[in-house]
Amino acid sequence: MQEEKLSKEAIELLDLIDSKNKNLIAMVAPSFIVDFDYPEIVRMLKKLGFKYVVEVARGAEITNKQLLALVKLHPNRKYITNPCPTIVRLIKNKYPQLIEYLAPIDSPMSATAKIVDKEWPASRQGGPGLKKVFIGPCLMKKFEANEDRKELDILAITFKDLQQVFNIKEIKPRKIFKNKIINKSKYEFDIIGGHTRLYPISGGLAQSSGVTQSLTDAEYDVVSGPALCNKVLSEFLNKSDLKLLDILNCDGGCICGPGMNSKASLDERRKRVINFYENKK
Repeated sequence: MQEEKLSKEAIELLDLIDSKNKNLIAMVAPSFIVDFDYPEIVRMLKKLGFKYVVEVARGAEITNKQLLALVKLHPNRKYITNPCPTIVRLIKNKYPQLIEYLAPIDSPMSATAKIVDKEWPASRQGGPGLKKVFIGPCLMKKFEANEDRKELDILAITFKDLQQVFNIKEIKPRKIFKNKIINKSKYEFDIIGGHTRLYPISGGLAQSSGVTQSLTDAEYDVVSGPALCNKVLSEFLNKSDLKLLDILNCDGGCICGPGMNSKASLDERRKRVINFYENKK
């Protein structure tokens, strides 16, 4: 079977690698565990040329804190969560009357980019700062990076893009990790996440943030999948009790994003995320 054509973002990453850019940093979305093993993914990325590899789950912690602060400050306001760029665009294009309800907070990708800039500022790199490369399951993250948060200078690629780059550079996972022969700690993330590793599952934000602890069942809703998302958004203003909508466009959440390689079932994908969360917390 012939491999798909390289995206312009994958070509840009290859150019950066071939130019021997010493300041590449990978920001890996928490759904990575569906497509890749850990910590092998870190070794592969560093072999590819990345100086640092960080978890976007850490940025999700900032997203949670910002949302909790908003809800506490404005307990009577209604909010729609914004980590999903597809939902953000759907609201702007189809439901403009709901724009004011989008929570004005950083997405996990944006929050992680800010963490990276603070942790490794340009002054410490002896020149230009780190080139941030977001790696995730979502095609629309490319638009978030290029249009919504252009000032953060993020190159967004998908897991499919990354696998193509791995193939071109002939970088493959090593079975030796499964036999526990080498020291895994050598390939830990340079910035590590925690409970927000649940983020890519539908309801992951609500569960990991604890925001629902102060809300009744009628005051929050968790939805995923295009049909249900459209239904809930069309009814949002009519539900007077609803204060928080945790919403992701893909069925089951980001674990089923179009930029993933996995052919596993939704249940199998969920189990991989939950197992990784439980083994590393």
